[in-house]
Amino acid sequence: MCVAREPIMARPLLKIHRYFHRKPIRFFSFILLYLTAGSLVFLHSGFSSDTSTTGASGSGRDPLISEGGGGTGAGSSTSDALGLLGRVFKETRRTPRRFGPPWMKENGAQDAPEWAGRGVDHTSSWSHGAKGRTTKEMDDGRAKYIGCYVDDTQKRALRGVSFLDYKKMTVFRCQDNCAERGYLYAGLEFGAECYCGHKIQAPNVSESECNMECKGEKSNICGGPNRLSIYRLELSQESARRYGSAIFKGCFKRPDNVTLALPASAVIKNMSVDKCVDMCTEKEFSLAALAGEKCHCGFPTSLFTLHEHEDEELCLQRCAGEDFESCGNNDFFVVYQTQVQDNRCMDRRFLPTRSKHLVALASFPGAGNTWARHLIELATGYYTGSYYFDGSLYNKGFKGERDHWRSGRTICIKTHESGKKEIEDFDASILMIRNPYKALMAEFNRKYGGHIGFASQAHWRGKEWPEFVKNYAPWWASHTLDWLKYGKKVQVVHFEDLKRELFAELKGMVIFLDLEVSEDRLLCVEGQKDGNFKRSGLRKLEYDPYTPEMRATIDRLIKTVDTALRKRNLSGVPEEYRPR
Repeated sequence: MCVAREPIMARPLLKIHRYFHRKPIRFFSFILLYLTAGSLVFLHSGFSSDTSTTGASGSGRDPLISEGGGGTGAGSSTSDALGLLGRVFKETRRTPRRFGPPWMKENGAQDAPEWAGRGVDHTSSWSHGAKGRTTKEMDDGRAKYIGCYVDDTQKRALRGVSFLDYKKMTVFRCQDNCAERGYLYAGLEFGAECYCGHKIQAPNVSESECNMECKGEKSNICGGPNRLSIYRLELSQESARRYGSAIFKGCFKRPDNVTLALPASAVIKNMSVDKCVDMCTEKEFSLAALAGEKCHCGFPTSLFTLHEHEDEELCLQRCAGEDFESCGNNDFFVVYQTQVQDNRCMDRRFLPTRSKHLVALASFPGAGNTWARHLIELATGYYTGSYYFDGSLYNKGFKGERDHWRSGRTICIKTHESGKKEIEDFDASILMIRNPYKALMAEFNRKYGGHIGFASQAHWRGKEWPEFVKNYAPWWASHTLDWLKYGKKVQVVHFEDLKRELFAELKGMVIFLDLEVSEDRLLCVEGQKDGNFKRSGLRKLEYDPYTPEMRATIDRLIKTVDTALRKRNLSGVPEEYRPR
C-alpha cells in the first residue's frame, strides 16, 4: 500500500520542482512575490498613518499597540513588533507638502506670531542656527549664508522673482539666477524652490528646520517645508538694480513734452512702484515713470532717451503706499523698465539681395563677438553669419549660423581667424578688441563651461589654466596685429567702449556697415542689450589666477598692440588695461 502511494504523493512535488526549474518562470514568480510583499508593507504603513490621525494619536500612544495592554506571549510580541514597524514608517515618511503657514491650520488666528502681516524687515537679523555651518559654507566669496527663515505662502519672506526645479536645483543655480537679476538675497525652499529679493521680511528660526537636501546636489541643504535657506549675494557692480521683475533705470528730468514722450498716464492712489509697473505692464509699455502720485508709461525715444541721468537725491520722495521706495516728483521721474518686450528692434531677416561685399566681425575668442552679433542684429534688423557653425547659437536665434559664410545673405561674418589668407578674403572688417586679462578668462570659461557658463575651480587651479595662458596670450596680440596689417578696411571697436557708450559705438558700427541709422531702434537695443549672452557677475574667483610671470608677458603684449594702434593714428588701448 505504501509503495503504491509514493508516486502519487510525489507528483505534485515533482511538478513544483519542474515549474521552478524553468528559469524564466522562476524569475517572474520571484518578482511577483517581491511586489506582493512590498504592497503589503505599504498598505500597512498607510493604515498606521490613517489611524494616527484619530483619537489614538491625540492620546500620545502608538495606535498599533493593543488597547488591552495586558496580553502576554505571542499576542504581546506581535503588537510590539507592529508598533515598532509603524513607528519606523512614520518617522521615515517625508513631511507632507505645506498648504499655508502653520498657524492657519488648526489653532486659529490667535496663534499667529506677532510679525505676521506687518511687513517687518528682518534683513539685518542673523540666524543663531548658522553657528553649525563652516566658514566656507557661510561665505565662499560669491554669497554669504545668512540662516534659516520662515516663509509664508501668503506673504513671502523674499518677494522678488522665483522659479522651481524639482530635478536639478542647486544652491549655486539659485544664487546665480538671483544675482543675474540684481537681487541682494537668494533663498532656497523645499529642496527645489528658489526665491529672490532685496530684503528679508520674515524671522529666522533654528537651523534644524532647514533640513531638506537640494534636488540637484545631495551635499547641500535647500531649506525645508515653509523654510528658506537664505544667502546674501556678493554682486558685481554691473548687476542691474531691480524691484521685483522691473529694472531700475535711474532718476531723470521731466521731458519737455510729457504727453508725447510718455503717452499713457494715470493718478494712482497710495502710489507704489508695484502699482505703476503693473499698470504700464498691462498697457504693454516697456517704461514705467513714477512722478509722485502720477504714473507715466511709454518707450525710450528721442524725446526721452534715458541718456542724461540725474542725481538720485532729486527723486527722493517716498511713495505714499510704500515706505522703502522713492516715487519721484513732478520735476524728476523715477524710471523702471518693465518686462514688456520692446518689439521695435526684434524683427530680423536675411539681406534682400545677396552681397558680394564681405564684412568680417573679427575678434580674439572671449572678446565679446557673440554679444556684438546680438547688438548688430537688433540694431540693423539683419542676421549675422559665421565662419564656423555653432548649433547652440543657431538654436538661440542666430539663424545666419547655418549659412555658408560666403552666401552674401548676412550683414557681417563672425571670425576668430588671423592668417593673412583668411583676412584678405574679406573686403572690410569690424575688429573687436578686449582687455586680454578679461578676454583670456572669458574664453577659458567658455571652453570649459559653455557660452554663458563657468570653468570649475579644478580647471582654474589645475594645469589647464597655465597651459591656456601660455598658448592663447600671444594669440591675443598676433590676432590684432594681423588684422591691422592685412585688413583692407578696418574699424576698431573696443569692448569696454561698447559697454560704456553703447548707443554711440553701435551707431558707428551701423554706419560702417553702410546702413541707415534708426535712433528709435538703437534706443530699443539699449533696453535689451544683454540678451542671453552675458555671464552673471556672481561667480568670481577667490584669488588672482595670473602669476607675476603671466602678467609680465601679457603687459608686454598690451604695449605692443597699443603701439601698433597708435601707428595707424588710432586711439591706443583703453586706460583700464594699459600696464600699470
